[in-house]
Amino acid sequence: MGIFTSYLRMVLLIIGVLAGIQLPGFVDQYGKSLQAHLIESERSLNEFRDEAEKFFDGSIEELIAHYQASDDRVFQEGGQSISAIYQRYQQLNKAHKNFNQNAWNAYQQAFFTPVEDIQQEVRSDFSYTVRLNPGAILFGLVSGLILAVFGELIVRLLARPFRQSQRS
Repeated sequence: MGIFTSYLRMVLLIIGVLAGIQLPGFVDQYGKSLQAHLIESERSLNEFRDEAEKFFDGSIEELIAHYQASDDRVFQEGGQSISAIYQRYQQLNKAHKNFNQNAWNAYQQAFFTPVEDIQQEVRSDFSYTVRLNPGAILFGLVSGLILAVFGELIVRLLARPFRQSQRS
């Protein structure tokens, strides 16, 4: 049983290291995708910003209200479209600022409070890489160590009833 436990511990350590090294790459790809979506959203909004600047002293909210207050159904729906673009821009801008505050916020957002469609996009298009920068190596080693320790504890807990029955 001792040799099996040793090999299991090594396998869990290696799996943990390899998985842990991937996490910084995922966070990096999430951040880049978030930034790209923000830039695209800002470009979509720029045309309406020009209109808002000309007619409403730069207020997008007043431009949207003007469109939605129109008697023309086309303008009303146009106001809804502008509103959706503006809300998306605000969501992405807030998420991008939060993501860039510090490393903890970046990891927290990428895994626990993401912009859902961006996380899904990154998850489906993620390219597995081995980044050998100090942060990825440290993250990988810590992940491997934690997985190996938990694996060892689980094996010991599962083996405990068998050891007690052999002693009796």
